[in-house]
Amino acid sequence: MSRVIRAALFQTAWTGDKESMIQVHEQAVRDAAAQGAQVMCFQELFYGPYFCQVQDPQFYAYAERVPDGPVVERFQRLAREHGIVLVLPVYEEEQPGVLYNTAAVIDADGSYLGKYRKTHIPQVRGFWEKFYFRPGNSGWPVFDTAVGKVGVYICYDRHFPEGWRALGLEGAEIVFNPQLEQPAAAVANEYFVGAINRVGVEEYGDNDFYGTSYFVDPEARFVGEVASDKESELVVRDLDMGKLREVRDRWQFYRDRAPGAYSPLTAP
Repeated sequence: MSRVIRAALFQTAWTGDKESMIQVHEQAVRDAAAQGAQVMCFQELFYGPYFCQVQDPQFYAYAERVPDGPVVERFQRLAREHGIVLVLPVYEEEQPGVLYNTAAVIDADGSYLGKYRKTHIPQVRGFWEKFYFRPGNSGWPVFDTAVGKVGVYICYDRHFPEGWRALGLEGAEIVFNPQLEQPAAAVANEYFVGAINRVGVEEYGDNDFYGTSYFVDPEARFVGEVASDKESELVVRDLDMGKLREVRDRWQFYRDRAPGAYSPLTAP
């Protein structure tokens, strides 16, 4: 019998302050759980604005420790209450002056499983991320959760195929990418991808965040409808894990890899 996972994404606009933003996401968890969702991912830096449109040290105040910071601990309690796996993209302070764009992964019993730190950091107009984050040093972890093996890739990472493949090699069944990306990664690496982006224009720049969050299967088919490009929306979809076996039996990408030929790719 095929294993089906009910998964959720939540895209929303910046509310104007941290506490109300957290409360909106807490309610989204309750709503998703009421619909039977077993795993859920939020958008990048979910409890704040996308402040990387400007370079201002005031925004360092959004950073906290992971896992023992107040936001992560708050959502650990919520995960335990509702029995749902959560992927929390947060601003992490390892120590003063050492900051990362991070996603904490919380299991359905509220336990902290680990974190992924965004590896590829852009520094271009409207995305001044090197002002705020060091490149991640976590590698490509895959988390053994209550719903199966979950990987995370964050925003700009999506343009670099090496990490997508590394997650597949580690056994990922679902990869959450807090930002949008083409379904090609799902096909090339034979897993489900949950892609999520915030919506609206924020006061710190003119980036128009375009929502359209979605799940895509390993045959590049959207699972249900794509979300709105303008409105906040909770996306809940059933993901049939039997599709992974079907696709991997048909296309032997992992068998046919030639890692011995790839050494030039690691040269600077």
